[in-house]
Amino acid sequence: MTKILVIEDEKLVRENIIDLLAAEDFDTIAAANGRVGLDLAVSQIPDLILCDLMMPEVDGYGVLTTLREEPVTASIPFIFLTAKSARADFRQGMDLGADDYLTKPFTRTELLNAITSRLAKKATLAKQVSTKFDAQTFSPKVQMMEMYLRRAIEREEFEQFLVYYQPIVDIHSGQIIGAESLLRWQHPELGMVTPTELIPLAESTGLILPISDWVLNKVCKQIKNWHNQGFTDLRVAVNVSGNQLKQPNFSQKIIHLLLANNLVPDSLVLELTENIIMPDINQAISTMNEIHSFGVKIAIDDFGAGYSSLIYLKQLPIHTLKIDRYFIQCIANDSQKAVITTALIQMAHNLNLHIVAEGVETEQELAFLRQHKCDAIQGFFFSHPLPAREFEKILFANKRLNLSNV
Repeated sequence: MTKILVIEDEKLVRENIIDLLAAEDFDTIAAANGRVGLDLAVSQIPDLILCDLMMPEVDGYGVLTTLREEPVTASIPFIFLTAKSARADFRQGMDLGADDYLTKPFTRTELLNAITSRLAKKATLAKQVSTKFDAQTFSPKVQMMEMYLRRAIEREEFEQFLVYYQPIVDIHSGQIIGAESLLRWQHPELGMVTPTELIPLAESTGLILPISDWVLNKVCKQIKNWHNQGFTDLRVAVNVSGNQLKQPNFSQKIIHLLLANNLVPDSLVLELTENIIMPDINQAISTMNEIHSFGVKIAIDDFGAGYSSLIYLKQLPIHTLKIDRYFIQCIANDSQKAVITTALIQMAHNLNLHIVAEGVETEQELAFLRQHKCDAIQGFFFSHPLPAREFEKILFANKRLNLSNV
C-alpha cells in the first residue's frame, strides 16, 4: 500500500487530508510539526510527503532541505501545501527540490492529481509515455513489483489475481441487481497489492492488456455460472482501461467472449471513466457505439470527478451514470454536495439513464439518495467487495438492503 506522510500543524486541515487519503486506500502517517515529520520520514520512509510550508520550529523549507541531504529520504516525492502563492515562494521551494506546490485551499481532485502525478514520475510510470524507462530511476519497490508482475504474466500464473464483486442494490426494492468486478493481486511474497499500486503499474508497462483479457474472460464465465444457477437478471460490470479502449480489436474481443460463454449481451456492463473517454472523444464514441450495437451496456464511472463531458453526454451510447463517491460522502450535511448530486440524478433521469451512487456508507446517505429518487447504490453500507463464493452466498440468502429506517 502506498504510504503518504502528511506534515501539517493545523489539526483540522491535517485530519481532512488524512480522511481523504484513507478513502482512496492510501496508508497515511501524520505529523503535527516539522520536527516530528523529519523523524517519521527517516523511520517510516514514506512513498510521498505532503508538507505545510509555514510551521513553528522547523518550517517546510527546513524539512525539505534536511530530507534532501539524507540519502535515505533524498528522492522521496515532496509536495508543499501552503497559503502563500507568490512566485518567489514557489521558486524557492522548487530550487530546494520540491516536486510540486499546492496553494490552499485546494480541491480533492487537485490534491489527488498532484499525488498521482508525483508517484508516477517517481516510479517512472507516467501514463502515455512510450519510451523505454531507465530501470535505475525506479524505486526498489516498484522494480520488484514490475519484475513479479511480468513474471506472473509470462508464466501465465493468473491464479495470483483475484476478482472481487461489490453488490449494486436497487434503492427501492433493496434487491441486488448487479455487481462491479474489482481486480486484486495476491502475490506470494508481496502479499495483497492494492489497486492504486497495481493499476498504474500495469497500465504504464502495457501489462494491463493481458490482465484485462483474463479479467473479462473470468467475469464472463462467472456471469454465465450465476445465470445457470437462476440469477438470470444479474448484470456484472468490468472496468475498462484507456489502453483497452484504444485497441482496434477491442469490440471484437467483447463479441467473442459473449459468444464463447453464450451470454446475453446486456448481462455485461463495461465501465469507463470520463478521463478515458475525453482525450479522444470521437474514437471513444465510435468504439462505444460498436459495443453498444451488440447489446452490451456501458456505464460512466466516477461521474463528476474527471473531465466535464456534459456537452457530449447525449452523444455517448450509455445506459448508466455512476456518481463519484466524493459527492456522496457526508451528503446529508453538505449543501453543495446535496445540490450537485440532486442535479445529477435529475439530469440522468431526464436523459433516460440509470443512476447509481457509489461509496454509500451511512444510513443518512442512503436516506438522502432514496428521497431524491436515485436508482441504485453501491458501497460499504450494504457490502464490501467480496470473493465470488462469498458474493454467491448473499445471492442465495437473498440479502436485501434494509429500508425500514429510511
